Parts: sequence; C-alpha cells; structure tokens
Amino acid sequence: MPDLLVKLYELPTSTLLLERLQAEGIEIRRAIAPEKSMIVRWVDEHFSDRWACECEIAFTRQPIGCILATQAETLCGFTCYGIVCPDFLGPIGVAAQWRKQDVGSALLLAGLEALRAQGYAYGIIGGAGPVEFFEKTVGAKVIENSEPGIYRDMLKNCAQ
Repeated sequence: MPDLLVKLYELPTSTLLLERLQAEGIEIRRAIAPEKSMIVRWVDEHFSDRWACECEIAFTRQPIGCILATQAETLCGFTCYGIVCPDFLGPIGVAAQWRKQDVGSALLLAGLEALRAQGYAYGIIGGAGPVEFFEKTVGAKVIENSEPGIYRDMLKNCAQ
C-alpha cells in the first residue's frame, strides 16, 4: 500500500461531522494514560500486533498521540499520529459495526488536525488503504514509488 500526502492547510472542517456524531453518542477524543493497556489490547484483538505496537508508542508522546472514538464507554475506533515518523498519521482503525457511520472520517480529520496543530503543513498517511477513502475524505494524493516506503526493512519473522 502506498503512502499518501495530505495538505493540512486545506483540510475540510470537522465541526458538523463531530456535532452529528456527538448527537449519536459518539465522542472523538484524545486517549488518556490509564486507558493504555485496554486500548493496546483492543487494537491487537481487532487489528494486529504491529498496530498495537504503534498504539503503545503513542502513549509515550506528550501529548498522547492516540485519538479515540467512543460510544457509551465502548471503544469504536482509534488513530495514532507521529509514531513511525513525526509527520505520519496511522494506523487508523474502526470496529466493523461503526464503519458506515463516518467514525473513520472523524478520526482521520482529528489526527490530521493534531499534526497541523504541531506546525506541519503536510501530513503523510503511511501504507494507506483503502486509498479511495483518504482521497475522498481529505484530498490525499498517492506519493509515487512510496511502496513499501519506510516499512521496507521491517522484520517479518525472527524465527531461525
């Protein structure tokens, strides 16, 4: 999957989306330290060990680089930013039952807004898929020849 480039100075506004989700009882907010083990475990169970590792690193950042979508104390989805590289967004994941409710769009915007607040003009979505979602939601553009990108030398198996 390729990396994508996003102009952070041209992000669509998230206000109406966040208000609509809030009316449906879905909150988008930054994670807090006491939630770390629960969130990392959830990410591992719903997505992958690699994403759980990235999520765990998000809790070492100040402010914490993990943003959540929650409904009635239930975790619906998450995104992390500034983990693999300072200007990277990802991973981003939404549990199946919330995928058609724009939770992913809200998390994407919140993560990119956090990068913009840190002073970046551009954000990179690393190893993005599905590309069409990111293109449609935030005008992301594929970075040519970016696959496998920063992940090219990542360990696949340590068994001998």
